[in-house]
Amino acid sequence: MPIPATWSARLLSVMRIVVALVFFSHGVSKLFGLPPFPYPMTPLLYVAGVLEVVGGGLLIVGLFTRPVAFVLSGMSAIAYFLDHAPQGPFPIANGGEAAVLYCFVFLYLAAAGGGAWSVDAGRGQR
Repeated sequence: MPIPATWSARLLSVMRIVVALVFFSHGVSKLFGLPPFPYPMTPLLYVAGVLEVVGGGLLIVGLFTRPVAFVLSGMSAIAYFLDHAPQGPFPIANGGEAAVLYCFVFLYLAAAGGGAWSVDAGRGQR
């Protein structure tokens, strides 16, 4: 039995929240060591960590969803091309699956918005 179309806006919100929580955890690992980040920190990783914590936090609550998601989509694309693509062309082989998925999920959120359960929806923004 398919999920009724009336649930689309709510499931969009659920997807936004779950993806943002996992993305937020990447930043917490980088900036606060919870759990410890397995690689040496560079200035670029600190910038990524700040974007992950701030952007992930905003997406969790659904505030400024479209512009934040657009920025994070670009950040994920940059992460893929700087860190993963030089190791080979295939995301499954170069460890870039998460970066590619984040890039396109955030691009979708930039177009679709935060869904029914977001601060943006409460503020009357579509």
